[in-house]
Amino acid sequence: MKALIVGSGSWGLAVGKVLCDNGHQVTVYARNPNTVREINYNHTNNKYFDNVILPREMVAVNELKDIDSYDFVVMATPSNVSVEVGKQIAELIDKKIIIVNLAKGFNPENHGLLSEEFKKVFGDKLECYAALLGPSHAEEVILGMQTTVNIVCEDEEYGKKLQKAFANDYFRVYLNTDMIGCQYGSSLKNIIAIASGILYGLGLGDNAKASLMTRGLAEMTRYGVHFGGRKETFMGLCGMGDLIVTCTSRHSRNWQAGYSIGINDSAEEFWRTNTKTVEGVNACKIIKGEADAHGIEMPITTEVYNVLFAGKKPSIAIRDLMMRDLKKEGN
Repeated sequence: MKALIVGSGSWGLAVGKVLCDNGHQVTVYARNPNTVREINYNHTNNKYFDNVILPREMVAVNELKDIDSYDFVVMATPSNVSVEVGKQIAELIDKKIIIVNLAKGFNPENHGLLSEEFKKVFGDKLECYAALLGPSHAEEVILGMQTTVNIVCEDEEYGKKLQKAFANDYFRVYLNTDMIGCQYGSSLKNIIAIASGILYGLGLGDNAKASLMTRGLAEMTRYGVHFGGRKETFMGLCGMGDLIVTCTSRHSRNWQAGYSIGINDSAEEFWRTNTKTVEGVNACKIIKGEADAHGIEMPITTEVYNVLFAGKKPSIAIRDLMMRDLKKEGN
């Protein structure tokens, strides 16, 4: 099969390697001509991976064209630009397209789920929409380290075909049809991962970290189920699995952001120096607003929001979480 990877970041390249290893023909679209040259001639991308040689079969281009010739397109762009890039692609195709999205987040313009936004953008040109989600750091996948994810697709027939396209002996793929639950789980865990980094930065112990992940999962489930996700989804790879990996790994940008904030007991330095896309920051603003509007209790998200956007000290936010009214577990 022929696959176009739109985006040359770490996750797009890692997924591209998976597809190359499975014998598929892979083309990567990168805006930067220097990145294209580096991939094509050196078979590297040192911006993201040190001492990693990319498959020689992987070809890079810096122009979106001949998209109709591909069997499916993998969107590997940050969530805040995914819809705009999708619009560009929609204008360039004449036949129906299969989209596999890697981004975890929302349309910043209207806070819509990316699945719904892509359906609007492509209309009757969309053959099938799927998302590849779950606990998967690119730094490990690119090295062929064992990873398990979900291909999320509401159409089981197409989902099974994509499942086979991506799966191999180090990259196991489960089919999940809960598009709403998987998207919310994969986005909400980024907020909890920021909180986890804050705990590490403040020097708190294992008890606090276990409490955060457990109550964070409860918060994620409460929110996702309210909007139509299935409760069991949050016990799986796009819930608990994704939460564990992002809350415990230094590979996570969300964890790194939180750690920086915790070390300084303030978000001020983070805002002054950060140059990376931290998906949980935008998600936090969106989720906090929606939770307030719908009356959904989200105490951890609220305190992360207060730290990020209201100047609250993390140490005070944690104290306030601990001193909330006592209640039964499960509420």
